[in-house]
Parts: sequence; C-alpha cells; structure tokens
Amino acid sequence: MSLLCDKEIKELSLQKDPMIKPFTDYLVNEESGRRLLSYGLSSYGYDIRLSPKQCLIFGKVQSGDCDPKDFDQDILKPAELLTDEKGKYFLLPPYGYCLGVAEEYLSLPKDVTVVAVGKSTYARSGILVNISPAEAKWKGYLTLEISNCTGLFNRIYANEGICQLLFFRGTECEVDYKMRKGKYQNQPKKVVFSQV
Repeated sequence: MSLLCDKEIKELSLQKDPMIKPFTDYLVNEESGRRLLSYGLSSYGYDIRLSPKQCLIFGKVQSGDCDPKDFDQDILKPAELLTDEKGKYFLLPPYGYCLGVAEEYLSLPKDVTVVAVGKSTYARSGILVNISPAEAKWKGYLTLEISNCTGLFNRIYANEGICQLLFFRGTECEVDYKMRKGKYQNQPKKVVFSQV
C-alpha cells in the first residue's frame, strides 16, 4: 500500500468522475488579504474544509446516555455561525464535542482508501478532529467529529481547512464499500448520525 502524492491526487481529482470536488490544486492560506487555516492540495494529502451549513453540538440534554445503536438526535443543538474580521466560525464550548460536515465531496476509486488526520494548528489550540476511514468506492460528504479538549471556548472556522486527508492506494479489494452496501454510502451534505 502506498501513500498518494500531490500529482496522483490531482490526476484522480481531474477525471470525469473526480475523487474530490470541488478540487483546489494548491494550498490556499489567504483570501482577499485574510489569513486562513489552509485547505487544498499539499505534498501528500488534501486539506478539506468545514462546511458552514451545519454544526451540531452535544449538550442539549444533560442526563441520560448516548447510544450509538439507537442515537437520539435530540441530544444535539445547532451551533450558531458567527462572523468577524477573521472569518466565519462556530464556537465550541469548553470540553465540547460537535458533528460537522465537509465542504468537499469524495468519490473514491476501487483501489484507494482515505484516512483523516488533524491539522497541527488546531491541535495546538486543543481541537482534535477524528473521522473513520472512508474505504474504496465510498462516496459522499464526510461527517466530521470535532472535540475541544480545553476548558476554554474554542473557534472552528467554516470554509477553512479542518483536517487533512491521506489517500492510500493498494491492490484492488475483492469487495468494496459500494458492493457491500455500506450504511454510510452516498452521505448527503449534512451530518449523518451513527447507524447500526
């Protein structure tokens, strides 16, 4: 299994059925004179953005339990999208946890699996991003799980880089995600809750 480099990621994202869309073939770290948390193509990965459309924070309910086998959406509350001179952002409360959605759509080839890793700029502020791997032939918008590990309110910026995707190419699998009718296939551009 090998890690895809920039030219391979670009080639797969400029095909008729692009692996990433919209695709930016360089690392964007500034727009209209405003500094950004970078997004776009890097040497061995691609930094995706947090969509401004939806961010759901755990904490609407303060008792009971959270069951991944029977997920109660009522435990989540929508975060307000705020704006100032630095950009648009959601405010994650101390030790808070939220679900967001990626701005980019993925359509993975049969021999490529992706894994997300956090951005160091966020990690240095106490923000950790975790998503499960997306396997070969997975399609959709990734649901992002974001945690504030600090006792402070912490910003997560919309339309800016939230995590980096690493693409691994291996021998074509016998049964891909689409063939086994994976439960998270074709995720829409909104948070998709846990399913069993």
